[in-house]
Amino acid sequence: QVQLVESGGGLVQAGGSLRLSCSASGNRFSIAIMGWYRQAPGGQREMVATITNRGVINYTDSVKGRFTISRDSIKSSVYLQMNSLKPEDTAVYYCNAGGVGVILRVGGPYWGQGTQVTVSS
Repeated sequence: QVQLVESGGGLVQAGGSLRLSCSASGNRFSIAIMGWYRQAPGGQREMVATITNRGVINYTDSVKGRFTISRDSIKSSVYLQMNSLKPEDTAVYYCNAGGVGVILRVGGPYWGQGTQVTVSS
């Protein structure tokens, strides 16, 4: 089992920045990919960004050029630097982790509790 704990959400004005952090504990050596997903009110959960152990990164189109995902493999942590935030980025952001073969659209089996990000216009 893997446990994920997020931090760093909050309220920010449009154009501002936030940094999300997520730390993994438990069977960390089983993790091959970590990432961030989000769910807006009334919407479905969507992949925001993922990063593999080998550094392969994927972003959803709407955040490219604004968000940056990074990972500290030694600490089993993943970060999401969010710049130029827009009101449509408002959502609960979830940290995610999984082993080999994760379908990016779905995510791995391990989820954090979620952290709220609210962007005011």
